[in-house]
Amino acid sequence: MGKGRLEAFSDGVIAIIITIMVLEFKVPHGEQLSDLLPLWPVFLSYVLSFVNVGIYWNNHHHLMHAVKKVNGAVLWANLNLLFWLSLMPFATAWMGENHFASMPMVVYCLDLCMCGVAYTALQSKIIKLEGAQSALHQAIGRDLKGKVSLASYVLAIPLALFGLPWLSGLLVGAVACIWFIPDSRIEKKLTQETV
Repeated sequence: MGKGRLEAFSDGVIAIIITIMVLEFKVPHGEQLSDLLPLWPVFLSYVLSFVNVGIYWNNHHHLMHAVKKVNGAVLWANLNLLFWLSLMPFATAWMGENHFASMPMVVYCLDLCMCGVAYTALQSKIIKLEGAQSALHQAIGRDLKGKVSLASYVLAIPLALFGLPWLSGLLVGAVACIWFIPDSRIEKKLTQETV
């Protein structure tokens, strides 16, 4: 099967996710700049989530460039990723509304962890379909960056649970920073193949 519908559907869902997140902003009752100050946790949680969803969109885009075909297993793995990403607006709103309190931070980190697991599963299904000699398999190699990210998300959950949500936030922010510059492994591999 071709990959066009999967790409179009995924782009649409991710665009809706980002739109829903921004709709969580409530207009303050007042006209002073100081009236915006109480919104800082909501704004900060939105920025963190926008960056994370953007990172997934960017890497999904690169991933799909390396894919030649899809099958049912890849479609379901992609839906699994979109499911966990679709929970991001809820986790973001709860975290921002409660000023990064422990339990909302746990839920946020758990959602990010499940997004990471789902993305890894999607990569695995594509590699299984296309084989060990596929451009994707050769590009990601041992996927150290992905493994470090997943381990960081897993560590962030108990940190938030045991009263250190600020440390969880720093860890999640650090993961976002390492992925902020798009992963060039796939681009490099595809460029090598066309030369």
